[in-house]
Amino acid sequence: MSETLDHLNDLKEIRSLMERSSRFISLSGLSGVFAGIFALLGAGFAYILIEGLKSGRVWMSVEEIYIFLFMDAFLVILLAIGSGLFFTIRQTRKKGLRIWDSTSKRLIISVAVPLATGGFFCLALLYYGVVGLIAPGTLIFYGLALLNGSNFTLNDIRNLGYCEIILGILATIFIGYGILFWAVGFGVLHIVYGVVMYFKYEK
Repeated sequence: MSETLDHLNDLKEIRSLMERSSRFISLSGLSGVFAGIFALLGAGFAYILIEGLKSGRVWMSVEEIYIFLFMDAFLVILLAIGSGLFFTIRQTRKKGLRIWDSTSKRLIISVAVPLATGGFFCLALLYYGVVGLIAPGTLIFYGLALLNGSNFTLNDIRNLGYCEIILGILATIFIGYGILFWAVGFGVLHIVYGVVMYFKYEK
């Protein structure tokens, strides 16, 4: 009986080592929570601006509106990446792992390609004035990036990717509610995902 238990423990250890060598397992749930909070704040500022423009309380030129929304989105992305790096590095050190290895490189590349493609696509939409499809486009390409990246990290990322893609498709149907879908996709879903990940892997 003890020999069987020893063999099972050995197999678990081997499986754990294989997983560590092939998957980046140091993603922190707190990074998702903070990314979601920043996204909700950014969406809130954008909503206030748009409502102000509709009511006539705020007047801005088209160029100024684009600049404000761009800076808003850029600040959200910057804060989300910064918090993500902070919590991921902290989690990696806790586990005694290296943050920069062949697995993390593959993860970054697999996520970066769909994100970069989506970024250029959304810039083209902006250039041609198809503003209503920008929010759906960001959600869909972000979801595809998560699906691609799930091959090199925790499988839970895949479910988040599916949710983002579904939201993006719905946003293409309900044009005009882009900020709402954006807030749900990048805000609410990230917070829910982060909390689940935190209690599942870190607590």
